[in-house]
Amino acid sequence: MVRRTAAGHTRAVPELPEVETIRRQLVDRLTDRQILDAWGFNSPKFSAAPAAAGTTVTDVTRRGKYLLLPLRRDDAPPTQELIVHLGMTGRLAVTDRSIDRIEGEPHLRAWWCLGDGSVLTFHDVRRFGRIAVVDLGDHRSLPTLAALGPEPDSEEFTAEHLRRRVNAGSRRIKTVLLSQRVVAGVGNIYADEALWRAGVDPRARHLTRAAAARLRDAIRDVLSEGVDNGGTTLRDYVDADGSPGRNQHRLDCYGRAGRPCHRCGTELRGTVVDARSTSWCPDCQRRR
Repeated sequence: MVRRTAAGHTRAVPELPEVETIRRQLVDRLTDRQILDAWGFNSPKFSAAPAAAGTTVTDVTRRGKYLLLPLRRDDAPPTQELIVHLGMTGRLAVTDRSIDRIEGEPHLRAWWCLGDGSVLTFHDVRRFGRIAVVDLGDHRSLPTLAALGPEPDSEEFTAEHLRRRVNAGSRRIKTVLLSQRVVAGVGNIYADEALWRAGVDPRARHLTRAAAARLRDAIRDVLSEGVDNGGTTLRDYVDADGSPGRNQHRLDCYGRAGRPCHRCGTELRGTVVDARSTSWCPDCQRRR
């Protein structure tokens, strides 16, 4: 997904591949680590961070664009979750620096001091991120998370599921994909890429069975490739090690309006579809 700033520029919101990349980097560093102390910036979006103090992280999982860290107390099974959404500019990292050296850093929104002496930090320049500590599996305070559709690689995400959900309403196909209710984790970048790969017009409002099958496969493929490439960095995104992704060098459609289509050579077009910047090929993605 891309959001437009006041100056008219766009910033990419981390999507499934970026969040999954970070999850894979953090899982070994955080699993079985006790949280000794914690701090959160004085804002409803971040002030819940200290509620994780006194617990032990048992895993790092992901649901759509959310990171979920199950928490246990003593030797009991997990009963809570630390949930982190990166927003537009959020960054999670593990550092060996002391709290004294971390406090006061620009854009620091939360930290968690771990039992091995390291510190998990969350920086967020624009403060669109979110931190919550909830009972395990109780996502009522995070409506978008609670209403997420199936994961792209799950058995539930079938071509027929996609076709029925798109055809049930009158919204444009791209808008349906970005809603997170039909499939979790797809934002503006990977929606454009998948629609181009499947030959589906992002402005269309109906999917045939054949197009739904192509689009389901394309969504899975572009997200998987995005993970393999460490995510897409257009401006802000870096992984937990501070490195940019590599997938921006492999994009076929997103952000390429005015340039030739990699498949047919036709000049790609750009427009806005329901407030989202959109690129597509007028030849390869004709409405049918």
